[in-house]
Amino acid sequence: MKNYAFQDLPQEMQEIILELNKSTSKKECLKKAYDAMISRYRGHRWATITHLSNLFDYDPESLWNKKILICTNINHLMKILLINSKFFEEKDVEKKWTLIWFFSPHQYLRVHLENPGHINVDVWGKAYGVKFGEYSHGFKH
Repeated sequence: MKNYAFQDLPQEMQEIILELNKSTSKKECLKKAYDAMISRYRGHRWATITHLSNLFDYDPESLWNKKILICTNINHLMKILLINSKFFEEKDVEKKWTLIWFFSPHQYLRVHLENPGHINVDVWGKAYGVKFGEYSHGFKH
């Protein structure tokens, strides 16, 4: 992933990162970033199809200002928040793939912590009942 300098990010992202840096642990930082993202974005099953043109948009400014994002865009922004915090490095945030309804590809994040070893994060799936620490897969979501 391209490294995005803090000063080049949208103002609102910078403000969130400053709040993340006040966390006392990696897990607290991750939860704050997750909460910030779920308050701004939600998954949309059918909108994913109509917004596939965003698949290759990696510009944080462009993405941050959109109302509807596909899972890969949401994860890209989440990863930028985490890596720009003082808690995470590139190697700590993995993009993972699964299938929803056994045919639709879906991306979520696996974030490495000290204890437990990692936690799954699926901001897109929150709208469909996916809890913090889980991810969408199968027919469940």
